[in-house]
Amino acid sequence: MEYQITARSKANESAFFEAKASTIAFGTAPQSADTLPNPAELYLGALAACMLKNVERFSGMMKFQYTQATIEVKSLRLENPPRMAEISYRLIIHSEDHKLNTRLLQKNLEKFGTIYNTVKGSCSIEGTIEVQK
Repeated sequence: MEYQITARSKANESAFFEAKASTIAFGTAPQSADTLPNPAELYLGALAACMLKNVERFSGMMKFQYTQATIEVKSLRLENPPRMAEISYRLIIHSEDHKLNTRLLQKNLEKFGTIYNTVKGSCSIEGTIEVQK
């Protein structure tokens, strides 16, 4: 598979990228620092999106039902050289399905997630899955 996006920015303004029929704005200038995601937050957002997409995918394969999933992602950034050193996540799945095997789900999310494995190749990542009824 191949992926492609197009990104644009103007001097002293925000930027955006286009993917399929969506436009996603992000901050590149100081005036948008408090209102738009920065590149590091987009990176963490891509990880979150990957994991949530795979929750949906594995719910069908593992035959469990859920009503909602929420993921909180945190990271530690080092300065020299600038990079993400540690990422942690907390995935909360709202479900009353007794067939939901969180250990197997986590194993699958971590083994088959494209973005997860890309991140794992560059820094440590760990997390938990919780079920709420």
